[in-house]
Amino acid sequence: MKDGIETRLYVRTPLSEADAVELDSAQAHYLRSVLRLGPGEGVALFNGRDGEWLARIEAIAKNRATLRVERRTREQRPEPDLWLAFAPIKRARIDFTAQKATELGASLLWPVMTRRTMVDRVNTDRLAANAVEAAEQSERLTVPEVREPVALDRLIEAWPSDRPMVLCDESGAGGSVPGIAEALAAAGPTIRERVGFVIGPEGGFAQEELDRLRSLPFVTAVGLGPRLLRADTAALAAIAVWQAVAGDWRTSTH
Repeated sequence: MKDGIETRLYVRTPLSEADAVELDSAQAHYLRSVLRLGPGEGVALFNGRDGEWLARIEAIAKNRATLRVERRTREQRPEPDLWLAFAPIKRARIDFTAQKATELGASLLWPVMTRRTMVDRVNTDRLAANAVEAAEQSERLTVPEVREPVALDRLIEAWPSDRPMVLCDESGAGGSVPGIAEALAAAGPTIRERVGFVIGPEGGFAQEELDRLRSLPFVTAVGLGPRLLRADTAALAAIAVWQAVAGDWRTSTH
């Protein structure tokens, strides 16, 4: 990281030169009790809108801290317009999915409840916290939006018709579904500008769900190779292939 600053924090307040930023109690505790930072030490701040800024601790106590913004170290820049809609899975693995999808550049995380989904509740606050932590660690300048879970029918109704949906179909539809790399490479420019992936549950989509999804004009069904992948692996593999074909892997962090 530039300027030798190793600590990054996501804040929701505007950032500009000389601003005073008040941290919440959890962030203040993290700086003071975990990292053992004190007045005068530097922290990188970002809010998803104003780029990244160097700030210094002015005052810090057990449950509060004030930082003074000094200067911008990175301009805000465009990031991938990449949605991930996924059937919820067990707690540790849904945390892992949120973290790694954030690292890979997802702009939106959207749990979707399907016929075979085994999890009936999703802690979206926890998902959002995992996304924030991953964004801080991966030096992203944004944090993905986390939406409340919806039923598959509602997801389809709310899906923008101009956003391609890539259905990761583990059934392969009898061999008629192209591999994901082939399908993305052959697709038009829109799918390389904005896209959304839909990942089913551990038991896969029900046949009627697959039939409905495949019938939609904005859906491209793809296969993920010859091996049956776990849901979290499938989500990350799909994003990684899209990034390789159309994403931002040719761009350095700074």
